[in-house]
Amino acid sequence: MHTGHHFLDEHDGSAGPAVTSLHFGPAGRRALLQCSLHADEIPPMLVAQHLRQRLLALEAAGQLTGEVVLLPACNPIGLAQQVWGRLQGRFDLASGQNFNRHYPALAAGAAGRFKATAGRLGADPAANAQALRRALLDELAARPAPGLLQQLRHTLLRLALPADIVLDLHCDNEAVLHLYATPEHDAKALQLGACLGAPLLLLAQDSGDAPFDESVSSVWVQLRAHLGEAVPLACFAATVELRGEIDVDHERAAADAQGLLRFLQQQGFVRDLAEPEPGLAPIQGATAAPDCVARPLAGSLPLVAPFTGLLAWRLPVGQWVQAGQPLVDLICPTSGRSQALTSPVDGLLFARELQRWARAGQSVAKVAGQEARRSGKLLSA
Repeated sequence: MHTGHHFLDEHDGSAGPAVTSLHFGPAGRRALLQCSLHADEIPPMLVAQHLRQRLLALEAAGQLTGEVVLLPACNPIGLAQQVWGRLQGRFDLASGQNFNRHYPALAAGAAGRFKATAGRLGADPAANAQALRRALLDELAARPAPGLLQQLRHTLLRLALPADIVLDLHCDNEAVLHLYATPEHDAKALQLGACLGAPLLLLAQDSGDAPFDESVSSVWVQLRAHLGEAVPLACFAATVELRGEIDVDHERAAADAQGLLRFLQQQGFVRDLAEPEPGLAPIQGATAAPDCVARPLAGSLPLVAPFTGLLAWRLPVGQWVQAGQPLVDLICPTSGRSQALTSPVDGLLFARELQRWARAGQSVAKVAGQEARRSGKLLSA
């Protein structure tokens, strides 16, 4: 293993915050696993600790067949943001922007650079991918990056654009393990879901506001629109939501690390992956994982509070529910008003707010339905 330190702001002889990257295995094909872009989402960082130990052992045994890059805590800006004693890692306090939005659109500029230099694509997909990656990196380098937030975005893209596989590890407030990916890679995303035991995959071509995973996967679809069908879809990227904020324990983290390595084995980065020792303690209350089901992200419908009050949930996350089924009681403690909020659609209740208090108009849960019913920006703020 070797370690990289990617400083975000170097001037006047002093170094700013840095992104740390851990590189395992031989150079060549790259898989990148990025942890806690929302820096207050802790479960991915514990999974990274288990991955680090496993990857060190696999590397020492010669079992890695490609380069695996691990960013164990990829957002040093967010990790430094403490407000009233609480970590605030979802939004950049200086700008108010979400750390996982507004990544630069590189396809048009990179296509222009490629046309001006190489001219046309050849018959070899690997050579085409290599040439287009150079154009993407050159286009990124030519873009200004004023301020730490934009420098962070550029740093993460520089590490991810050369990769064939990019997994962006997050968590929700309170949720089942679920994935986000683009429709072009639904089969591979379902393989990832099976490896992790995730019951749900949400698919969208453009979820709005340019999140990180789409900036490195959809860019190849956009290049194809500029340069033709010879452009390979050279990167599979997915966002992995590792359940909820408080799901931080070694048993789950070890199982998630094993699932991620199992997927990397399927993709040709790991050989002869050993399964955990039989004596490993099971997760409390664990049951057999259901099959991963793909649903359109536009079919994920919010459950919205009509007035301010406390939330008394009737069902846990992970339940398949029917339209009109009561999910939670919303209660105003001063007036005594109480209303059962019902599911807007048949589907999986896969995520909900951790706080048991809601303001009027707030989305308090998400149910993944089968039919696309929304348009525009599909992700939460």
